[in-house]
Amino acid sequence: MLHSKFKFLIVVVLFALFFLNQVTAQGCVAIRHFSSCVGNSLENNLLNTGDIQIGMNYRYFKSFRHFRGSEEEPDRITNNSEVINNSHAWDYFITYGITNRVYTSVTIPTVINTRSSLYEHGREERNTTFSRGLGDVRLGVGYWLLDLENHPNGNLALGLGVKLPTGNFNASDIFYNVGPNEEPQVRPVDQSIQPGDGGFGLTLDLQFYHKIVSNLFVYSSGFYLINPRETNGIRTFRETLNPILQNEAIMAVPDQYSVRLGLSYSLSNTISTSLGSRFDCVPVKDLIGGNEGFRRPGNVISIDPGIGYMKGNLSLNLNIPLAFHRNRPQSITDRQTELLTGEPRNGDAAFADYVINFAVSYRISNNKIKIDPSLQEQFKKKVQK
Repeated sequence: MLHSKFKFLIVVVLFALFFLNQVTAQGCVAIRHFSSCVGNSLENNLLNTGDIQIGMNYRYFKSFRHFRGSEEEPDRITNNSEVINNSHAWDYFITYGITNRVYTSVTIPTVINTRSSLYEHGREERNTTFSRGLGDVRLGVGYWLLDLENHPNGNLALGLGVKLPTGNFNASDIFYNVGPNEEPQVRPVDQSIQPGDGGFGLTLDLQFYHKIVSNLFVYSSGFYLINPRETNGIRTFRETLNPILQNEAIMAVPDQYSVRLGLSYSLSNTISTSLGSRFDCVPVKDLIGGNEGFRRPGNVISIDPGIGYMKGNLSLNLNIPLAFHRNRPQSITDRQTELLTGEPRNGDAAFADYVINFAVSYRISNNKIKIDPSLQEQFKKKVQK
């Protein structure tokens, strides 16, 4: 029978998951890289006092399937008009155990992105734009609500972090057939492949695990990124495509969130497997600040299988979320245009079939034995004699 305090924690987790899934969806996170400030991997945050965990998370996806609402548009691939994003991201992190319940982390992301399209190059020929470099650095702190020694079978951690606008949010490349005389021009690349978003952000995190039976655990994790800044001042040139896109001429700085829930089973002392679900989204209306500017609607529900290897201080984890529901709901521009014209309008967005997430980390344990101060004094007196 569960302890009454732990029952309350489960209720907190379920409420948080319910709240996150009720937020209205906008912003195609299938084509946008972000991760929690304090990491979603339990082994990276279950630290003793003075322990240090260093590591790297790699993420890759190719988005190319276009959706309006939840309906796919397969003709985009057939007629070669689809937009193709290839995104590579490396998050380098270091986590430090302040105590065995309090930990802090720094994440330094780097990205390499390409985007191939027709419509951005005068619809005359397919060309590719490119971006790379440092992303938005994240700093965070987390706290396990229950004492780890007395509650080895389950716990809940809450985290708070900040996102710094260190990534370039005005990365530019050559766009062809777009000038007054169809000459090439240098313009900012699409929002989906910008290394940064140009805003200071605040993140709220949670991690939960509980042992069901021997070797079988239920787990959950999630984060919400609050971006108070409304727009970052970077021109999109979308108003040149269609006059109704005038209010999308400047890039927005949208919120974003992700939730995971599943089961983990230990096959041996070194190998574990997991199977869960994942929901990723960028909401239409931010929790704080205005909602003007350009952002793409979209949310993804994925099946999230994974496998992990841990031996000594080394940990390896591989997760490959497989998308089974993708949705591009109406944006603010869609709604405004529909009200103005009386005609239904829903823009499209490109999504990936799967995402590859691979993580490697190494723990530097603090094995120093702390001597009681009274014993130190006794030792000093003996030496003096």
